[in-house]
Amino acid sequence: MEETVLNPRRVAAEGVGTGFLVLAVVGSGIMAESLSAGNAALALLANTAATGAALFVLITLLGPVSGASFNPVVSLLSARPGSGRLAAADIGAQLAGGAAGAVAANVMFGRPVLELASKVRTGTGQWAGEFIATFGLLLTIRLVARYEPAKAAAAVALYISSAYWFTASTSFANPAVTLARTLSDSFAGIRPADAPVFILMQAAGGFAGWRLAGWLSEPRQGTSRNS
Repeated sequence: MEETVLNPRRVAAEGVGTGFLVLAVVGSGIMAESLSAGNAALALLANTAATGAALFVLITLLGPVSGASFNPVVSLLSARPGSGRLAAADIGAQLAGGAAGAVAANVMFGRPVLELASKVRTGTGQWAGEFIATFGLLLTIRLVARYEPAKAAAAVALYISSAYWFTASTSFANPAVTLARTLSDSFAGIRPADAPVFILMQAAGGFAGWRLAGWLSEPRQGTSRNS
């Protein structure tokens, strides 16, 4: 049954989940940068492995509590009519949790608690990468929820892990994570000035992917919903 009352456990799960996701992205990015001796491919591989593994665990653990969106685009597109207050609470928790995750990574690795990223991520290729990454993510989420819900954690973790490598932007695909990564001047960071266009492309790509998934999963006339 669809939730209609604000559930503090759900909100907490979204905040904690997004926080640990960002912690995995930023923390592994800092660690990889310090250990890879300038080898960008090795650093990205380490960053990818940590992020994919964390996603699998977080979705498995927190999915039953909140649905494990950890992503404002997912929360907005999956919200039912009349549930805007619930979606807003989830998104607020995701933004706060993401920022806390970035700050925690900074503290662990002896960096300034609050810092702004200087890594430039801009240009047509990177913007297209964010559109494509988020398009594929929302397509994956909606179709796996429709046909193979038990495999959601694996599907999302594997998709993001692969998208790290097949998109020019390394697949942020999440506004809360994007904003949090502006607080880390590291391998995983993004310059604050570059974040708005990333978020715009994420929203557009996510909407397109969600709509396509809905169309693909519509039952055809004369067939059952389970066919």
